[in-house]
Amino acid sequence: MKILTGRVVEGRVEVAGDVPEGQAVAVLAPDAGGFRPTIDEEDELARALEDIRSGDYVDARQLISELKGERTD
Repeated sequence: MKILTGRVVEGRVEVAGDVPEGQAVAVLAPDAGGFRPTIDEEDELARALEDIRSGDYVDARQLISELKGERTD
């Protein structure tokens, strides 16, 4: 998985980076006010970062395998 940035040009999202033709992508676009998490969301993000720092997380490959019902052990 990659995180890329881009801009909307003539109604199309253009990214700088190597993305194969036809690749499905997800786009997160802030509204006019930008992205401002609530206090609860900030707390949740802080807890999640602590979990990651302590090694308590699932990486993207493992998550996708689990979502597909594949065994990961």
